[in-house]
Amino acid sequence: MVKTCAGGAPSRMTTASSEPVISFEDVHLSFGEAEILRGITFHVLPRETKVLIGETGTGKTTILKLAAGLLKASAGHVHVLGHDLGAMTETQLLEFRREIGFVFQEGALFDSMTVGDNVAYRLEEDGVPPEEMDSRVREALGFVEMEHAIDKLPAELSGGMRRRVSIARALVSRPPIVLYDSPTAGLDPITSQTIITLILRRRDTQGVSSILATHRLQDAFALANYRFDPAQKHVFKVAPATIASRNGQPSTIFLFLREGKVYFEGDQQAVLESPDAYLKKFLV
Repeated sequence: MVKTCAGGAPSRMTTASSEPVISFEDVHLSFGEAEILRGITFHVLPRETKVLIGETGTGKTTILKLAAGLLKASAGHVHVLGHDLGAMTETQLLEFRREIGFVFQEGALFDSMTVGDNVAYRLEEDGVPPEEMDSRVREALGFVEMEHAIDKLPAELSGGMRRRVSIARALVSRPPIVLYDSPTAGLDPITSQTIITLILRRRDTQGVSSILATHRLQDAFALANYRFDPAQKHVFKVAPATIASRNGQPSTIFLFLREGKVYFEGDQQAVLESPDAYLKKFLV
């Protein structure tokens, strides 16, 4: 499948036989007179990471909220895991959201609750037995290397540590889809690298599909260029030929937004080869 951007540059994408787990079809969203999204169409395949890139105000976080059923489209259709979100009642959406992990940019932790209780919150809502809940919480915190902070309050943690706890909370219910809203925003380079490595681990060990909103193109390149080897428990770089063919491996597709529309969609090679000025400004 070949797509082009407004600048006319082609992007090479492999057609997959699997059905999308997330589909946006001509989605519009308006608040009063303000039109935020203007006909967004894209799909996320199983084990695929779709990276949303664009300037502030282009609709990245809005798309995540639509995918989570936190907003409803003014027109068009949003399908996630076979659900038509626009046709669902609020009660149905509450149940649906249990299938989705959402990592908010600000962490969104409960300040009065310990780290352990924050991570356990969704499991309590789901009625998970206490003994299983404790095991699942420790497993999730161990995954993000934060089990030592289980009894601490969020105020005792650094920004990067809070972000890792928010990832643990999103993962504790083992959802097939995770939505990340600028997960490295405001973090130093070393902590940002840690967060991206955690996302790689989640993708490559458990096969989740995800949408990640960011203004940092280096995050998208890291997701495209690296894999996590669960046997050796380390990150390794993928050869360009493997990236291009995907070879049945998790894939990363870049989706550039501009003025509420999809401006460009393609893989890393297509982004790097594009002469388009709007894309190149993110490479600087």
